[in-house]
Amino acid sequence: MELEKAIDQISAIHGYLARSEVYRGYRSLPMAVAGGLALGAAAVQQTFFPPRDDLEYVRYWVLVAAICGALSSSEIVFNYIFREDRCCRSRTRRVVGQFVPCLAAGALITALLAQGDAGSLQWVPGLWAMVFGLGVFSSRPYLPHATGYVGLFYVLAGALLLLLGTEGAALSPWSVGGTFGAGQLLLALVLYWNIERRDHA
Repeated sequence: MELEKAIDQISAIHGYLARSEVYRGYRSLPMAVAGGLALGAAAVQQTFFPPRDDLEYVRYWVLVAAICGALSSSEIVFNYIFREDRCCRSRTRRVVGQFVPCLAAGALITALLAQGDAGSLQWVPGLWAMVFGLGVFSSRPYLPHATGYVGLFYVLAGALLLLLGTEGAALSPWSVGGTFGAGQLLLALVLYWNIERRDHA
């Protein structure tokens, strides 16, 4: 009984220490590349592949999001498989686990709206941005405090997109590409300024 209590106390202390230390798995370069790709994808869609309908628009951005997500997480995955020890892997799972529910919620919202009437997908860009912003906020305890400004940017941008959205209007590539491109570049700046710059100093 005493042993179990001691183990629980050690786990609680370990969890507290993990929250008090900034997680260094997210890196600025992959985030910046993903942000640039989102901006480029918006320009490409507007110039070469204007969507025929909202569903085609959403499919395009789901594909872009998957590519950007793979880029953003590439260093985390590489370090998890090849460099991290057992303790660091546990921390990575804890930090990434904070963000995963927002991705699941975004996917569920998209799937449900895709089943609705033709105008339902009009609200997807704003909802994506708001849900992503909440995911950033949920990860903030493990990241630099300035990450909160990134989360706030996404939430406010999402609210603005919902406010300005007009049912039946054509969806703009910049609603998603501009929002997520700027957001990821801002996140890259926060990570570099608060973690990597100090590491190299």
